[in-house]
Amino acid sequence: MADKRIPYDDLMQNALRGVVRDVLKDVAAHGLPGEHHFYIAFRTAEAGVVIPKRMRERYPDDMTIVIQHRFSGLVVHEDRFEIVLSFNQKPEHLVIPFAAILGFVDPSVQFALQFQDQEAANQEESAQDIKPPQPDKPTAPSHPGDTVSDDDKVVALDAFRKKS
Repeated sequence: MADKRIPYDDLMQNALRGVVRDVLKDVAAHGLPGEHHFYIAFRTAEAGVVIPKRMRERYPDDMTIVIQHRFSGLVVHEDRFEIVLSFNQKPEHLVIPFAAILGFVDPSVQFALQFQDQEAANQEESAQDIKPPQPDKPTAPSHPGDTVSDDDKVVALDAFRKKS
């Protein structure tokens, strides 16, 4: 049991994918409000992704769709969503598992989520040895204006706060 770890990264990624699921459920029920529209990037080779063969050939790794004016048939399930989008004036049915999503952007309100590529993250994690922080190493700047190296993995939230 000592080698087991709580998969916080996976839990966080799943929670954020839940935000996308909830937003799409609301859009499926009520339509897109105001100027909202979405860019959704996803891995095309992910298990469960259903796209036309010609699109899979053109986008073998990932692709981005836009949900704005011309879409229909939006059905949201717990693990995936289905949608009909028009490509070159031809409607195409797509099935996209939430686990395949790499990014979600709503530019109308400057909202964006970026997801880890789980396959790449798992390979990277197994390739490196994760070490706990050293007690004598500072994990945050002690004075405003001090900097912290990327190795410390500390994010200053002040950059994201609204300035009054």
